[in-house]
Amino acid sequence: MSPDITQNDIIQNAFQAFASTDPDRISAVLTEDAEWLSPPGNAVAVALERTNHMVGREAIVRFFAQDFPRLYVSDVALSFQGVHVAGERVVVEAAMTATLSDGNHYSNDYCFVIALRDGLIHRVREYVDTARGLRMVFPPVVSRTGR
Repeated sequence: MSPDITQNDIIQNAFQAFASTDPDRISAVLTEDAEWLSPPGNAVAVALERTNHMVGREAIVRFFAQDFPRLYVSDVALSFQGVHVAGERVVVEAAMTATLSDGNHYSNDYCFVIALRDGLIHRVREYVDTARGLRMVFPPVVSRTGR
């Protein structure tokens, strides 16, 4: 890693790459054996019928380049509330908003615990309010009687 590039720069660049949906850009920020762990039963995994534990650069690239845009179709924005660095470990507090494939609005808070290796993302542990996410992705159906 160049001494001019900070862990904060690496994280900012990585999340821009994920948002780009460009497979080459996404691949460039991950180690070959990278892992991404999300909470079991999270809305994205349920809606897209995908695992909550992606293993390997190829799986993570496929998710952000192909799967993610099928659910979050437009207006995807990630707002960083904090980036906390401790050596090769970075904690990111963020809020994400987007328009879902059904046209509904999505808004949720996230915490990512990220392990870097050689200036690349090696492991991400994602924390999110799964109940809130499920309510937005799978809104309750109201019957005609209002119950």
